[in-house]
Amino acid sequence: MGFTMFQSDENGVYATVQASALRRVFAFGVLLALGGLVIYTALVRPPAVPWFIFMMAFGAAMLWLAENMRRCTMLVIELTDREIRTSNGEVLAHMGEIFAVDRGAFAFKPSNGFTLKLKNPKPRAWAPGLWWRFGRRVGVGGVTSAGQSKFMAEQIALRITAKRV
Repeated sequence: MGFTMFQSDENGVYATVQASALRRVFAFGVLLALGGLVIYTALVRPPAVPWFIFMMAFGAAMLWLAENMRRCTMLVIELTDREIRTSNGEVLAHMGEIFAVDRGAFAFKPSNGFTLKLKNPKPRAWAPGLWWRFGRRVGVGGVTSAGQSKFMAEQIALRITAKRV
């Protein structure tokens, strides 16, 4: 066929994408600081009641998002022959459902990542900083390593091309 795909490891995984430690800490710190600062400001200099409620809710939402992102970015995204999944077993997409990979500079994709275009819509899902799924698109990236994401995107593109040939 003119190209070679890499061998899988003992678990059948061909490529992995995980959060970059520095990006993960920075993103968590920013969300944590934002949530804490908004709550602190609302408590120290209380505005009118509607604004107070809004600021407390917004601050709490940022703290929840920071914790959710911290947990999600501990996971690893894995590419196997059959699917793209997280290390806890959640399937992002089956290989047979993918018909294109978008990874260009102007593509609608997460930072340092890529977008998969699926044949059929899937339920919405989101792991902050790692991946999202909306309709027929799955975005992988965020606080991930750019090199790992590029390698996985290329491996998926090779598999799509091999199926068409």
